[in-house]
Amino acid sequence: MNDTTPDSLIPYDEIVQDALRGVVTRVLKRIQEEGGLPGGHHFYIAFRTRAPGVVIPQHLLERYPDEMTIVIQHRYWDLEVGPEQFSIGLSFNQMPSLLTIPYDAVVGFVDPAVNFALQFPPKDGEGPSEPPAGPDSPEPPKPDDGGDDDGSNVVTLDRFRRK
Repeated sequence: MNDTTPDSLIPYDEIVQDALRGVVTRVLKRIQEEGGLPGGHHFYIAFRTRAPGVVIPQHLLERYPDEMTIVIQHRYWDLEVGPEQFSIGLSFNQMPSLLTIPYDAVVGFVDPAVNFALQFPPKDGEGPSEPPAGPDSPEPPKPDDGGDDDGSNVVTLDRFRRK
């Protein structure tokens, strides 16, 4: 018998990743339709800032030239969920910003309230996402909820990545 597996002419990995990105789309669509997040649910969404179709303010692109993570929890507005991308209003250091993020740019989705996480390989020939962090990774900061912190909605997903 031959121990080599033939190369597939069907891109199963890509099909599965697209289906999993559909989970993100469906969850965001549900939040849009229901007008908010139920219970303690909140999301960390990591994305490649230079992926095709991403629209973010220049100051955020300069601060996060490769990847950033947004928090969707208490303060967001104008969530619009489309078939290829979503847009959302968030505040960064008390500066309101509108972001447009194609699902193909998303590399991570986490709902820590229920310990749910998805991680995606970058699309469109982009390099790999950051390697998983070790067990000593710091807690991500809390999102802007009107407290005295810097108001940033950017956190790291490293603590949710599997080794």
